[in-house]
Amino acid sequence: MFAKLAQAGLLVAALGVAGCTESSVGDFAPQHANRQLSPKIVAEMSKKGMSRTAPVMARIFKEEGKLEIWKQKTNGRYDIIASYDICKWSGKLGPKYTEGDRQAPEGFYTVRPAQMKPNSQYHLAFNIGYPNAYDRANGRTGSNLMVHGACSSSGCYSMTDPQIEEIYAFGRDAFKGGQTEFQIQAFPFRMTAANMARYRNDPNYEFWKMLKVGYDNFEVTKVPPKVDVCEKRYVFNQVAAEGQSFNPSATCPATTQPDSLKMAYGAYQSTYEAAFNSAINSSIPAPRPTIAGLKEANIVSDWTRKRARGERVTMEPPSLSSDGTLTETTTRMGRIDSPAGRKMAALDAEKAAKKKAEEEKIAAAAAAKAAKELAQQQLAAEKAAAKAAQEQPATVAAQPPAEAAPAAEVQTAQSDGTVSKLKKRLLGMFGG
Repeated sequence: MFAKLAQAGLLVAALGVAGCTESSVGDFAPQHANRQLSPKIVAEMSKKGMSRTAPVMARIFKEEGKLEIWKQKTNGRYDIIASYDICKWSGKLGPKYTEGDRQAPEGFYTVRPAQMKPNSQYHLAFNIGYPNAYDRANGRTGSNLMVHGACSSSGCYSMTDPQIEEIYAFGRDAFKGGQTEFQIQAFPFRMTAANMARYRNDPNYEFWKMLKVGYDNFEVTKVPPKVDVCEKRYVFNQVAAEGQSFNPSATCPATTQPDSLKMAYGAYQSTYEAAFNSAINSSIPAPRPTIAGLKEANIVSDWTRKRARGERVTMEPPSLSSDGTLTETTTRMGRIDSPAGRKMAALDAEKAAKKKAEEEKIAAAAAAKAAKELAQQQLAAEKAAAKAAQEQPATVAAQPPAEAAPAAEVQTAQSDGTVSKLKKRLLGMFGG
């Protein structure tokens, strides 16, 4: 199988690097670009059947934060020789869409000697070759995407300086050994059944399923897959029929593939499908944030352009939430390091001062209104008290006649008694 793969041109490999001229590979002026691999690594390579100048390739896993170096053994297969913790990578899980979206690319990339940059301002660097044929066919843009040192990233994969020196040495030595290009496989995560099940509802899932075909081909063969693009999609380990070729935007040609590879890949997929079905009901840990397609990429790209102009923007770019609404990851504003930025800051300060003055004016008006209402309430209370005081004497004066009434009644009663007695006497005198 592997002899057929080699005959079909399937032995391709890669590391990511930053652009310069062909002569830069043989003219390593900076001392750190000439760093030799440690005796420990050299001994490990010898133990695994690898020569110092044997071909290499790299694999990157965003979620796990790992960059792996794989090296070819004498039997033609590759084996891992080093693994590094990625110091920083920017953006979210998902591919790069457009210039300025700060996304670290995902896909299959190729690095040639001209892409090595020993004089990088980031210590050492490798341009990973974005955009590739797939990216261009799908209208994706961007440039200068690197694996570099200095532990600082804006769309790249950044390592520490000692790490990049070692990674650079692997690539440099492979070029010296005759390898003409390296392959970098950049994935959002290790494409296991469990991880694919976790992200099965993600908007980037179909893209990741496509990458997984290349991932699986490497897992089966331990040989970097032959990568082509047709119908705006990746195809792996396919050999075009005689007289036909792959065109990134055209219909895919008729292809063939070694039977042994088909059988090995089919058996691998059967095991994977069973594991995937078992993992569907288990999504722990929860998926990490992913880019919401071109819409979010354009939003971040606009933020990047404003930032580049020195405009006053938030420290981190905005993002889209799952319901499509725009959210700010932070309210902290970035540095102002340009005339445009300073002008914007002055305008912002003026707006803030006007807003504060308006708020103070409203608050003062509200306080004045409240004081007026309170004064009116107090005045009304005072008037009510005065009225009550005036009405109190009149009530007292009206009471004596009512109290004298019983005396008048007694006098009347007494008078009535005298009349009665006089009446009786008269009646007596006249025989009544």
